[in-house]
Amino acid sequence: MTEINYMTQNVTLPPLDQQAVSAWLEQVARAHGKRVGTLTYVFCDDEYILQTNRQFLNHDYYTDIITFDYSTSHRIAGDMVISLDTVRSNAEQLGVDYNSELMRVIVHGVLHLCGINDKGPGEREVMEAHENAALAMLPSNVI
Repeated sequence: MTEINYMTQNVTLPPLDQQAVSAWLEQVARAHGKRVGTLTYVFCDDEYILQTNRQFLNHDYYTDIITFDYSTSHRIAGDMVISLDTVRSNAEQLGVDYNSELMRVIVHGVLHLCGINDKGPGEREVMEAHENAALAMLPSNVI
């Protein structure tokens, strides 16, 4: 059963068309041979993601997304914590639209759950290619 939840912590929920985003994420997962189980997005501020990073990963820095993977072989599941503060600052630094950067980060978590990594040599470029392919599938009415 597919269940995609959108929650907040210390921020206002972005004005997403949740039904369209959910359908898009399911389409991206299918393109990687996966089905969606339960996904939970927690949109938060920088302080919340820093606290989460320290508590669960022993990392003492801000980040745009933390993905907790509960997937099985063909069904992806997980919790994704997204700092809207960092998404905004990254969009400004990169000179891109905030909504576009938000969608990139949202799909980034699903791509991790599909088994795509971005920490090793050459992996960042592979992740970016998959993000771009996923974003090309994004309907224009999502945000």
